[in-house]
This record gives sequence, C-alpha cells and structure tokens, in this order.
Amino acid sequence: MEKKHIEMLKSALRHFAVTAVALYGAGITDIKALVFATLAAVVGPAIRGIDKNDPAFGLVADTVENAIIAAASKSKKKTK
Repeated sequence: MEKKHIEMLKSALRHFAVTAVALYGAGITDIKALVFATLAAVVGPAIRGIDKNDPAFGLVADTVENAIIAAASKSKKKTK
C-alpha cells in the first residue's frame, strides 16, 4: 500500500473515531444513527482522495511532494 493511501486511511479513521466518540458522549446510543454519522464522517477524506487536484491526497499530491523535496534539496545545496 502506498504512503498516500495509508495517510488517507488514517485520516478517515480519525474522522470516524472522533465522530463516534462525540455522538456517544452526547448520549446518542442508537446504533443506526451512530453508523450513518460515522460513515458520513469518512465521506470527506474519500472525496479528497477522488479529487484529482487535492494537494494532500489527489493525483497532484505526488507532484507537489516531489516539488517540495526538490526545493528542499536545492536549499540544502546552497547552504553548504
């Protein structure tokens, strides 16, 4: 599994967990409500993964990451 896929999964799981805990803490114990609310929390990261232009998870993420690495390498070479 690629690094960006793992990061997407972690993001979705964080949203899922936070939503479930918040709802349960608020006294909502209806399983159907908990399931739909926590699934809705995962929709955001899923949409980011589908979006080709998203700089974190989309198709441009690799390009942005490579550009940042290249700029950092140039900066280190200049300081030496």
